[in-house]
Amino acid sequence: MRPHRAQAATRTAVCAVAALALLSGCGAAGGLKSAGDAPSAVEPKALWPELLPASSAPYDYGEGETAKIPGIRVTGGDVRRLDPVAVAQAGLKAKTDRDSGLDELPDGTVRQIEACRTAPDDCPVLPPYYRDLTGDGRDELVLGIRMPDQQLAVRVYMPDAGGLTRIMSTYDAVISVELAGRDLIMRAPSVIPGYEYRTAWSWDDRQRAMLPTRDEILRTPEHRKAPRPKRTPTGTPTNPAPSADATASPGTPTPSGSATGTP
Repeated sequence: MRPHRAQAATRTAVCAVAALALLSGCGAAGGLKSAGDAPSAVEPKALWPELLPASSAPYDYGEGETAKIPGIRVTGGDVRRLDPVAVAQAGLKAKTDRDSGLDELPDGTVRQIEACRTAPDDCPVLPPYYRDLTGDGRDELVLGIRMPDQQLAVRVYMPDAGGLTRIMSTYDAVISVELAGRDLIMRAPSVIPGYEYRTAWSWDDRQRAMLPTRDEILRTPEHRKAPRPKRTPTGTPTNPAPSADATASPGTPTPSGSATGTP
């Protein structure tokens, strides 16, 4: 296609007029002032360039692992019609495209999932959430499964050719789980006091899976920091009693659209 030279010439003329106007106004009140010299860009410095690059990952974190969920049909691509317990139960029989082991659940949790119909009070499957995380205009199904030691398994399912595919599976001792745009964000405690881990999982179209695209360690927000213990006149620290409005355990969903837990 030929370039639109007339439009380019018009833009050049307009820019020239604007530049003259700016130059003529530099000495007037409210005109442009120099902020000084801009710092020079510094290119990255490669350390130990003689080292050979690694050819394989030392650990398998389960990123990019997917699995077809057997026996689940998604009518019209609408995951909201699915029974989350049925999805969790069918997922116990799913075969992953590679075996990282991170999709496996403890034996006790598996037994609880299998008994969800007969013992609903002990069912570890949390209420589901829905969000279009892949950008295809259809919602994905986000499930949380309680595990021992305050850990939470988080799984995301995508409608796929009339069936269901698990596109994310991970677990952690979470502080909170959030949906932000098309990202699923997990926060977990750090061994460093006053800090926490923040991992954002995002859809990757080439891998056809959710990947941990951002993994950070950040300062804990002020509103989540534990209050300092009060001291008695003898110097013995006294821990404050829990407030009456204390929230539920980690992983408990709220009506706000994110499954958020407060430690």
